[in-house]
Amino acid sequence: MADEDVIEAVAGQVGELGTLSQLVTSSESLQISLIVLIAGLVGITVVYRKFSNWIKSQKFRYTRPHLSRFVRVAVLPFFAIALISSTNAYIQTFELFDNPSTVMAANSSESMTAAETFAKILNTINILVIGYTIAHLIPIFLEKREKMILEKQDFESWKELRGFKDDEDDLFHKLFKWNPPLHSPDDLTEQEFEEKMKTEEGRKFLECFHTAKGLPIGSYEEIDDNGFEKWKRSERAKYVKYFQNCISGNNESGKKLRLGQEIEEIYPIDIWREEKRMGGFEPIIPGFRPPGYAFKKRKDLPKSVRQILPVGIFVGVILGIVSWWGVDLFVLATATGGFAIGLGLALQETMQNWFAYIMIRKDKIVMEGERIQLETGYNGYVHKITSRVTYIRNAFNESFAVIPTRHLVNSQIINYSKEIKMVPAGVDVGVSYLNNPKSVASILVKIGRRVMTESIDSKGKHLVVQKRCPYLDHNKPSCGCDKGITVDIEQPLVRFNKFNDSSLDFTIYLYVRDYGSQFKVETDIRMVMYEEFKKYDIRIPWPIRTVYQGDEVREAREIAKLNDERKKVIDEFGTGDVLGGSDE
Repeated sequence: MADEDVIEAVAGQVGELGTLSQLVTSSESLQISLIVLIAGLVGITVVYRKFSNWIKSQKFRYTRPHLSRFVRVAVLPFFAIALISSTNAYIQTFELFDNPSTVMAANSSESMTAAETFAKILNTINILVIGYTIAHLIPIFLEKREKMILEKQDFESWKELRGFKDDEDDLFHKLFKWNPPLHSPDDLTEQEFEEKMKTEEGRKFLECFHTAKGLPIGSYEEIDDNGFEKWKRSERAKYVKYFQNCISGNNESGKKLRLGQEIEEIYPIDIWREEKRMGGFEPIIPGFRPPGYAFKKRKDLPKSVRQILPVGIFVGVILGIVSWWGVDLFVLATATGGFAIGLGLALQETMQNWFAYIMIRKDKIVMEGERIQLETGYNGYVHKITSRVTYIRNAFNESFAVIPTRHLVNSQIINYSKEIKMVPAGVDVGVSYLNNPKSVASILVKIGRRVMTESIDSKGKHLVVQKRCPYLDHNKPSCGCDKGITVDIEQPLVRFNKFNDSSLDFTIYLYVRDYGSQFKVETDIRMVMYEEFKKYDIRIPWPIRTVYQGDEVREAREIAKLNDERKKVIDEFGTGDVLGGSDE
């Protein structure tokens, strides 16, 4: 019965629309109104495209990206809604359907008049336009909120780093005041502490000082209640300077960069902030990267929920309109339920990948950019996670591993980048039996401490994790090598491993900040080891073999000389139950 009711309702609406089409063709005023409506919508679309391209070439699109997106999204629906509403008002005001010859013949209590049906069609178009607009405006507001949160996190990072390198006029100390501790730290004597407190240079030293446990001393007091806003203005001024250098030609490319290009040549302020964040808040050099660099780096990233949200909202609007027109959604769902079950069985693995993708995103099991090792032994960086497959990039860019996303949940993986990122860098070395093992161990400790100070990356940041950044001893800001340490570490770690055939075998360990840094640190250890071993005449031997001439009688007499001493050792220390004893 339900199916028959739906069929009758649809048939009735088709009949109404058919009658409406006859009325449209019979009324010249209505035809003119429809032509004006269609022409107006086409004109608005054409003008909007030009307007959108114009916005892309304006400065505020780079300095106020969220505002420019809002304007681009809101302008077209505003004029479209105004045109449709005015057309509807004109038709209803001038009563184009009130001529008795154009009124529907079967105008019962349950059916709409032609005017009502036509108005409903126009209102439906309005609702679709409004739904489309809201679906695209909500992600803009959500993204703006997310950027504001990230901006506050950047401010906290700025405070932790005590300012960024590209700050002007020592902004940090204009907003924050350092208060010294009441007593000297354990690493300084009371006399040293008092002496340093008397001079400005000494106070700066204490301000940057960290204890042996890696903790700063003293505290900071905010002396300006409007500090966050002043910092925001400072960052925006830096971006305006970057922008002006790009368009003026005063940049690394040596030419004036253009606005609104399909292959973007200038970072909008949000991308500019993100690039600084990913680069450890190093200054962005104008024109240093090739055109389209930011887009190419982000094009393979999966879509976020915020990007998928407009589709869900618009689908909900369409379902609401379908229900408004009298179609029973329950009947529609029942009719499509069998098809959905069959489709679900056919796409079982696809759905497993999809739900695994949702779990990975929700619980942050694995993120793009993290270094992992698969159960098969393949080791690389997570390049892209999709709802179907995941791409793992080899560290040397020689290959990609493409695996179903569900394998990241169902199988064992090793994540080198999650939480504790420290990775040991170890170097094995064998020295001559002529060297004193204690001397060798001490020299290896010296080597390790040299590498902790000297092993840095291209940005001057130390590769070895340590409790106190070496830069602090020179009254310079920490590079970050002493941040985020969550476990107790003692390094360098030196171990005397074994007596080898021709050498005494040692190993030296240092902990580096992330996976991949250990390779350079191990190279630096070997370089410094060569220098120090040469300096102290620590020799690395080659294999030695002693050749006997087969005089077994003489050899037996030589060995027998110490039989009594060896027997005493056996009597005193035993044999460790190597040959006897119970297995239980």
